[in-house]
Amino acid sequence: MSDLPIYVLERVFDAPRDLVWKTWTDPKLLSRWYGPNVETIIHRLDLKPGGLWLVEMKMAARSMFQRVEYTEVTPPARLVWLHSSADADWKVASSPMMADWPRVLLTTVTFEADGAQTRMRLTWVPHEASKAEIACFAAAIGGMDKGWGAGMTLLAKLLAELQA
Repeated sequence: MSDLPIYVLERVFDAPRDLVWKTWTDPKLLSRWYGPNVETIIHRLDLKPGGLWLVEMKMAARSMFQRVEYTEVTPPARLVWLHSSADADWKVASSPMMADWPRVLLTTVTFEADGAQTRMRLTWVPHEASKAEIACFAAAIGGMDKGWGAGMTLLAKLLAELQA
């Protein structure tokens, strides 16, 4: 469906592909960069098709929950998942921040070795979304680099630390 809005994030990291992959798939490392400026608690991470990644992001007295269901896991090259806001019971729920935010986003992350560096590419596309959800997502694309960008800065620092 090429008529859907797509958010694309691309970064090049000064780290080997296996290490970048590990920062996306090891719960101890993932919690150090995912969800910048909040406390990230990974309740579960089953890295396999049909497996769930359940993450809580604590901000002061409240929490936001996300539910990820992996549909493809191809180490160390590709991760594909269905990304959703969730309630405290890990059921897919509307976003607490934006009423019309898509309930499910198809997320694809690829890792390509380029010498000593790794090219990472993430795409987000509304999945089985309503017209209102698609419009909300399209309107928000311009600001998505802020949150993801902050996470990528933390990830780059983590990769440097792991190689020091």
